[in-house]
Amino acid sequence: MNLTILKLVGGRILAGLGSLLAVSAVVFAITAVLPGDAAEERLGQDATPEAVKALRTEMGLDRSAVLRYFDWLGGVATGDLGKSVVTGMPVGEAIASRLPNSLLLAAVTAAFAVPLALGLGILCALWRGSAFDRFASMSAVAVVSVPEFLVATLAVLVFAVQLKWLPALSYEVNLSSPGQMLYSFALPVLSLGSVIMAQMMRMTRAAVIDQLAAAYIEMVRLKGASAARTVLFHALPNAVGPIANAVALSLSYLLGGVIIIEVIFNYPGIAKLMVDGVVQRDMPLVQACAMIFCAAYLILVMLADVCGIVSNPKLRHQ
Repeated sequence: MNLTILKLVGGRILAGLGSLLAVSAVVFAITAVLPGDAAEERLGQDATPEAVKALRTEMGLDRSAVLRYFDWLGGVATGDLGKSVVTGMPVGEAIASRLPNSLLLAAVTAAFAVPLALGLGILCALWRGSAFDRFASMSAVAVVSVPEFLVATLAVLVFAVQLKWLPALSYEVNLSSPGQMLYSFALPVLSLGSVIMAQMMRMTRAAVIDQLAAAYIEMVRLKGASAARTVLFHALPNAVGPIANAVALSLSYLLGGVIIIEVIFNYPGIAKLMVDGVVQRDMPLVQACAMIFCAAYLILVMLADVCGIVSNPKLRHQ
């Protein structure tokens, strides 16, 4: 690394931290204006206004939004996510019990989708214009056009209801054997991975084709290199930056899709926990979960930027 790369990487990190701070204010503001509050949710519809007011004072909900925001932000900065206003348990403990399940689902989906998408994208670029390329591209466009909830619903109807091959719900994560793990994860991974795999394949294909149109590739071909060697050893290394961006953007899209998938399959992850928190008006829990999703998204995008900077040959040789 040289000084130019270090400056660019440092700038991306500072920009990511600034974006995260702005996101924290947006998340707090959105949760603050949601109708209803935790005091009303806890006491029920028959509670008197005096009881609701007393509980709001006890929970600190009667203070100004600005004071509550800075108290919450200070706690987040020190690792204190606060306590659930519904259960009274620390938010960190509630998230810690669910976060490994969401990370496992995301890891299994990425392990399935990323290699397959990259391989298909490279093959489509290598055989550009062939029947395989046209079929794969049309299939990718068709899959991208379908939202995750519809893919998940169709998968449940076909594989769980009609064929009865797979379970429609994932109440728990069964890791007793690889077969049981595949049995538990099959439908969530299929529903979640199909869309991001299609997006990643299309962006990988475009990145490799862009490199194949460069002038240096013509020189490589004149030297007698085969098509496979041209793609794998010359075009692909120079397409690492765009491909890293494609992978990061697709995986960041996975963060939004996992919310839908966990709710449909009743999967015990952090996204399901956040949705339950919204229903119960448990704002500290919702805010913490939303910040985790936003931080993960920003980290993925920042890593993509860093990969693009580091892999740029012009910057490396300055």
